[in-house]
Formats: sequence, structure tokens, C-alpha cells
Amino acid sequence: MDQRRAEPERNTGTDPVSLYGEFTLTGNRKVRYAVSLTERDLTVQRLTPTPVGRNKVVLSLKDCVGCRAYRENDNADPAAYLSAYFYPLRRRWMSSGVSRQRVEHCFRLAALQDPRANLEEADKWARAVRERAARQQYLRDGVSMSELSRPCRMMLLVNPQSGKGQALTLYNNHIQRMLNEAGVPHTLVITERQNHARELVKEADLSQWDALVIMSGDGLLFEVINGLLDRPDWEEAIRTPLGILPGGSGNALAASVHHYSGAASAFSEELLVSCGFLLCKGLVSRMDLVSIHLPSSPRLFSFLSLAWGFVADVDIESEKYRHVGAARFTVGTLVRLASLRVYKGKLAYLPATEEYNRDEGLRNNVTLHCNNQASSIGPASVLCQLSRDSPCENTFHNSCHSNNSLKVRRNESTPSRSANKSLSGPPDSLLLPLDQPPPADWVVVQEEDFVLMLAMYQSHLAEDLFAAPGAIPDDGVIHLFYVRAGISRTALLKLFLAMEKGAHLATNCQHLVYTKVRALRLEPYSPKGIITVDGEVVEYGPLQAEVHRGLARLITG
Repeated sequence: MDQRRAEPERNTGTDPVSLYGEFTLTGNRKVRYAVSLTERDLTVQRLTPTPVGRNKVVLSLKDCVGCRAYRENDNADPAAYLSAYFYPLRRRWMSSGVSRQRVEHCFRLAALQDPRANLEEADKWARAVRERAARQQYLRDGVSMSELSRPCRMMLLVNPQSGKGQALTLYNNHIQRMLNEAGVPHTLVITERQNHARELVKEADLSQWDALVIMSGDGLLFEVINGLLDRPDWEEAIRTPLGILPGGSGNALAASVHHYSGAASAFSEELLVSCGFLLCKGLVSRMDLVSIHLPSSPRLFSFLSLAWGFVADVDIESEKYRHVGAARFTVGTLVRLASLRVYKGKLAYLPATEEYNRDEGLRNNVTLHCNNQASSIGPASVLCQLSRDSPCENTFHNSCHSNNSLKVRRNESTPSRSANKSLSGPPDSLLLPLDQPPPADWVVVQEEDFVLMLAMYQSHLAEDLFAAPGAIPDDGVIHLFYVRAGISRTALLKLFLAMEKGAHLATNCQHLVYTKVRALRLEPYSPKGIITVDGEVVEYGPLQAEVHRGLARLITG
């Protein structure tokens, strides 16, 4: 069929047409289509037989993950073939809302008798589609983004036992195809035991990989991050971009990454397809990590959460319901509500003061000015941050200090650095040793009876728990929540139901306190209990934590 430059009258859109051709479908040579490529879109319009009904499709290149040119193994057929892969947002079949759904267009190019010339023409189209799709990534709302190197060599770690035990099946059904469509070479590594991933990345030659991708629950990424920071070359290793694909029961970081993209809530396989799409797009943001000191265990680094009390108990006690997937947390919540406990301890923290937020926010405001945004809250902030060498700070400050909190007066002494100077990873500058009182500029919570303490640094605690609506990956703060004793079972249940939509801070619950902090200390009084870091049980006892801004790199699409 004819392949030629578009004439001016063919361009009905706002962008000039850069390529135009008339091709047949791969599976039906009697159906002919006009295909035009602009800087932003690929338009496919049926020409013959006589078009009826809806015969024109406009596909945004923002939704394109890849395009390839190839020839079949039939030497008698001189044609070349062009396949383009899109994942646009479309209405769900059985429910309201939209989700990303796969669309493939495959065309046969046979205008010439020379197979090589047909393949060159198809390859010209494939390159043009890929280049324009990539340019859509660099500018999002007018802000420049950084991207993974191409071709990107990925190590993909899959935990086959996570969640319902379906991670490997989900990889085979969705992710393998998506990465192949995007032209991303990857090596699949199936983990065999606990800490296998940690040991692997600690010893791996990272120069062979451009990204490390985890398909599991959040626990496997916890292993990977701590393995990277346990290396002699940790400063370089921790800059390796990290990707997350939901394959477990919690999938908190995957839900957070999906949220940062600006998309509506998605669950299960829809969330997987969304995260797979974002992974294929390959845009990278900075991510905060939190350094956590325990009584006698080595220092840990956390990317998601620190929990004590009700939330930690539900997380661990619901393991017995793992076979039901994400619903295990709902079941666990109801069981724990039936026998609600009070947890005694002392909590102190270093507030992220208005001055701290203002100083960091000045840089953010510059980015927002070029981004034409009215607010620095929410996913748009994430998209700004890679236009600068240092990450932005969320300027929103909604501290709900308890009236019974005590701000210790600052003295003139300078707090000493944390005692663990010899540990791998960045030094902590805000923490005193655990056997000394908190520094002078910390707030000490006078209440000692709690229902829960939850420290968050991502937006989601699970697929369906929007725990920290104001969080972004590198805002440089810990979002601290605690619930004081005295709350009724009904009020606590309402709080968690509201958390599904991120509305819990608007419930005006008198027992809930929320504030942004840069460091914290927790001293449980009881000798036994559960503390979790990123959903993993850690040594029980006094601990303290400090946030390190933008230490890691996260693929956010």
C-alpha cells in the first residue's frame, strides 16, 4: 500500500503530522488503514471496506510502552510488520472508573517488492513512535524528568511464596510480556528463602544492572535496600533505581507509586498492570529512607513504615489469613478490635518545624512556579522533583500536637552524633544514644497509654489503606500518627474505614494525633510485644529513627 507524507488537509489535529502511511492489518489484508503519527498521538483510521460506525482511534503516545518492526519467517512474503503497544486508561467492564488496558496495533507494510526496503520503512516508523513516546515522558506538566538508561538492564526478583503464592504466575501472565513489548531486557531471579535477596544484592556486581525490580510484597524490597546499604560501596549502590511490582498481600509501596502517578485507586491485577506500565516508562524519582536503631540489633533502613501497637499486631497476627490476600488485614483488624489492647510506653520526636518546611519549601516553590501548579500537595509534587539536583520539600504543615505534649526547652549544647558511627550507610546527625535522654529540642508526649503508633513515609500502608495522603517519596519528613488510649472500638473502626479513602484526618477524632517529624524515639514499657518495620518483625524494645532525604532512587513512571 502507499506510504507517503501527509498532505496538509489530512492533519485535522493541532500537531503537524510527521509520518503518514496506508497499511493493511496483519491478520486481514483486505482491511486497509490510514496511520498518521504526530508529536503526541498515533491515529489509526479505517479506509476500506467502507468504514461504518466508529472507525478512527487516536492513541496518546504517553500511553505507549513500545513499538517494534520485524519480518515473519516466510521468505516468500516480502512484507514487514509494525506492532505498537499501548496501555491507555479505559472504562472498566464490570464496575465504574477506569484502569489501564492493553491495546496492540499490528500492521503489514508491503508497498515494495524488496523485503529489506519494507523492513527499513517499518523500522523508521518504530523508531519514530518510540522517540516521540519518550519525549512525552521528559515533559510532564511542563517539568523535565530523568529516565532510566536505554536499553535498561533489569534484575527482576520474584518471591514465589508472597501473598497468595501467585507472584510467578502474575509475572508470566503480565509482566514478562510488558517488558518484552517495551524492549527491556531483564533477568528473572526467583528467591528461595528469607534474606536471599539481601545476600544477593550485597554481593552482586551492580555494574551489570541499571535497575533492581522487586515483584513481591514489601518485605522483599526491605531486604534489598538493607543489602545495598550493607555494601562497602553503599553510597553508589543505593543510587541504583528500584522498581516495585505488587505480588504480595500488602503491596503498600506499589499502591503508593500508583497514587503518585495521579491515577485513581486500583487493586489486584489492575494495580499490577498500572505498576508494570510505570516501570516500562522508566521515570525515576528520589525516595527517603529512615534509619532505625534498635536496642542490640544492627541499624536498619526503612522505606515504608514503623509500627507499634494495634497496627503491628494486626499485620503479624493476620499472617494466618495470608491465603485470602489483601483481605487478611480486614480480617485481622476485626479480630484485634474484639480484644482491643492498651500499649504503655514513652514517645518523643523532633518536629519538622515551620522554619524547616519553609526553608526547604522555597526550592519547591521555584519548581511549582515553572510547573504552573497552585499547590505542592499530592502527586504533582513528585513529578517536579527530578528537574532539580536536590529534592523538593512538601510545604504543607498540619501538625496536630496534643495539648499534653511537652516541648523541652533547647539548651546551648550540641547533640552528639549517634553512637553507631562504624555502621555502613549515612551517619545520623539528629539522634543521641538510646541510653541518654532525647535531645533538648524534641517534643516528649506526656501520655504513656497508646492504642497505636504509626510512622509513615509513603502514602499507602496497604492497597486499600491511604494512610498518609500528604506524603510524597522525598518530602524529607516522617508522617507520625498515634492514637491515645480511651478510643472506643467503634471509633477506631470508623478511623480505619475512613483511612481507605484517606479521610481519617478529617474525622476530628479526639484520640488521633498526627504530625510531621524528622526523627522519633519510642520506649515501650512492656517486656514483650510486636514492632514492625516495613511489615517485618524486628527486635522489641526502645528504638529511634531519623529520616534521610532522597537517599534512594525509585522508579515512579
